Amino acid sequence: MRSFFITLGQLLFSLIMYALGIIYFGLALTPSIYLFLKIFEATFSLPLILRCTALGLTIAAGYFLFGLVLIFLVGGSRYLLRLRLKEGSYKIISFQAAKWAFISSLYLMVNFTFIYFILLTPFVNLLFRMLGAKLGKNVQINSKFIFDHTLLEIGDNTVIGGGAVIIGHQVERGLLKLRKVKIGKNVTIGSNAIVPPGCEIGDNAIIGAGAVLLKNTKVEPRSVWYGVPAQPVKVQHKEDNNYAQN
Repeated sequence: MRSFFITLGQLLFSLIMYALGIIYFGLALTPSIYLFLKIFEATFSLPLILRCTALGLTIAAGYFLFGLVLIFLVGGSRYLLRLRLKEGSYKIISFQAAKWAFISSLYLMVNFTFIYFILLTPFVNLLFRMLGAKLGKNVQINSKFIFDHTLLEIGDNTVIGGGAVIIGHQVERGLLKLRKVKIGKNVTIGSNAIVPPGCEIGDNAIIGAGAVLLKNTKVEPRSVWYGVPAQPVKVQHKEDNNYAQN
């Protein structure tokens, strides 16, 4: 019986999120549709090829307009509602878990439709800040696999490589566990590296490409980590008149 109610709850939540998706996507599309209809009317007397060109350009521009409007709708909703995740362990069927699912769903709307066009641009930093992340100056983000933004802190001049996964949640034994992820200044997170909940990465550290940190790992400043699971590599710095070596 309990599993029936869990399934029913998931179904109802999914339907609610579908309805919200209709609202968000519909509102985000409104300016694009308005623009298209205006151009459609304005080009009515043009030769067919010119009209097709104008309408094609309008559709393309409308897609980007849709994406930018969606960013502000999604980020603005989280910001205005002041929704934040709190560290802790929660039952799957609980208010905190539902809040986590709602915030995650907001991000997924952009993640599945427009995120690739804003990576490594100020727009992705703006989106993550609106979703609750604390980002320093000149942070470069090249991955769509960054979640749980209200639990995320990234320092100045840090680079997140393509395909890197940074995540602040984990489900274990029927519990949703939320932990902060703190990344210092001048850190490099390599392509496809995985940074799970509870990790703290010190300033000037390097997490190598494909490295997989264990949860709650504390990475010392200036250290270099590689491997699966990731382990620190002994490095002597040039300022000590030595070359880096494994």
